[in-house]
Amino acid sequence: MADDRPPFDPLRVLATLDRHRVAHIVIGAFARVVHGADEITRGVDVVPSTKPENLRRLEEALHELNARSRDGRDTVFDPNSVAKEAVQLDTDLGELKIVAEPEGTRGYEDLRRAATREPLGRGVRPSVASIDDLARMMAALGREDDRAKLRALRRLAELERGLGLER
Repeated sequence: MADDRPPFDPLRVLATLDRHRVAHIVIGAFARVVHGADEITRGVDVVPSTKPENLRRLEEALHELNARSRDGRDTVFDPNSVAKEAVQLDTDLGELKIVAEPEGTRGYEDLRRAATREPLGRGVRPSVASIDDLARMMAALGREDDRAKLRALRRLAELERGLGLER
């Protein structure tokens, strides 16, 4: 069966956000992969700063990415409602999910304190949520399917601490 989805290019998605100066933190499966988790994903999840100017820049970046609503709604992105619910989008470069306040957090400012800039290649260095914050978000969701991933994430955190990789 042919896969009709566009090729996933997270570096170009993140580079587009950077080019538009969108303040954001990478979370979710892609963030866990950056930290060394053995997962496969086709999307990038981000927590943007909800300051009005940042949301305006995010809207411009989404236009450049040709973002389309995944749930069939006409409005792709409404900056006024970003704090109310996660926005799941398809872009020409893969899936993009915008989450203003992930479970177990208070949003961008909460995650920013422990996030680190990670060099991913091609000059892309996004802020990525810490392993501890990723574990906190996953635990808060309380999904049975996430238990093994949560254990693996906690092992990664222990390894980092044990190797003196504290940041």
